[in-house]
Amino acid sequence: MNEQDAQEPVDRPSTARLVSTALSVLVAIAVAAVYARGPLTSALLFLTILVILVVAHEAAHFVTAKLFGVRVLEFGVGFPPRAWAKRFGETEYSVNWMPLGGFVRLLGEEDPTDPRSLASRPAWQRIIVLASGSIINLLLPIVLFAFAFTVPHEESIGRATVAGVLPDSPALAAGLKEGDVIYTIGGRNSKNTIDAGRLIRLNVGRETPIEVKRGGEAMTLHVTPRWAPPAGQGPTGISISPQNAFTEVVSQPPWQSLPNGLRATVETMILARNEVLGWFYGGAGPQVAGPVAIAQTTGEVAKQGGLASLLELSALLSINLGILNLLPLPMLDGGRVFFILIEVVRRGRRIAPEKEAMVHLVGFVLFIALAVAVTFSDVSRIVSGESFR
Repeated sequence: MNEQDAQEPVDRPSTARLVSTALSVLVAIAVAAVYARGPLTSALLFLTILVILVVAHEAAHFVTAKLFGVRVLEFGVGFPPRAWAKRFGETEYSVNWMPLGGFVRLLGEEDPTDPRSLASRPAWQRIIVLASGSIINLLLPIVLFAFAFTVPHEESIGRATVAGVLPDSPALAAGLKEGDVIYTIGGRNSKNTIDAGRLIRLNVGRETPIEVKRGGEAMTLHVTPRWAPPAGQGPTGISISPQNAFTEVVSQPPWQSLPNGLRATVETMILARNEVLGWFYGGAGPQVAGPVAIAQTTGEVAKQGGLASLLELSALLSINLGILNLLPLPMLDGGRVFFILIEVVRRGRRIAPEKEAMVHLVGFVLFIALAVAVTFSDVSRIVSGESFR
């Protein structure tokens, strides 16, 4: 391959680029729908968060590819049409008119004939390059949560008080009564109703000690939160209300917020796992939200909760993006890693690129069909004035 060929590779449209184009259209619809019903700031905040998360994802692909000697043809911010581009070394850096994320174009993602192509790298290096974006999306929330805890923000004050206990519930069986004030759950301090709800969901399916005060007397009761509570009920079957309904402005120093950011990230992943397991135990099925719903929610969170809440929402979106991309589904990074693992099991015998491309294309079609359906549902709800929260 001569230098001219290397600089001007002839690429057929990849599934990833098709996905990028389709997502651009859907997100554009999201922004237009939100702008039509609310302030421009909601749409701009959504775009800003989306760009940061996706560019961080693509930057990880970029760095790991460079480390392993894979040639990066282009690093783009936003999606075409192109607004500006500049070549530094062997990579072209571009800024595009649709500010809806970013992309990295690697040499030879499926063709191993070029020694600097991705496909020519050993399996373990290809896995790292493909998985690195999701890994960054799972690590970034540590910093986002830490910033959320550091910036001054309002926090509810007043421990959770049991306002009611439902019949035939785990709480009733454990002896919880109306008026009990909850102090700890599973050995963790429960400062308010938000803490109480989160700690209960973290311990679903496990016998959990709950320390309460009843008429000034401290006691410990053991409750096993349910995987699949009846509709309208929580895991334990209690309703709670704050002991004192007021807030105060709090802020954590970095040496506290960083460890707490790590804990919040891990616990969010546990909550996501528990949610999925709950579906298999007979709980409510998944509630799917598209870009329109996320855009509107972003505006609502920013308006009601300020910067700290917006950072927490960004962390949640980053975790969702990381987990989604790691799933072994066609067209996703996890799906491509799955094909590499099949290759390893087959002792280096690769599945024909044409067959793999067809699998990813089918996955792409199904994904877009689902995305269109969800977007249509979201737009219908936002036009009718409904909130997604």
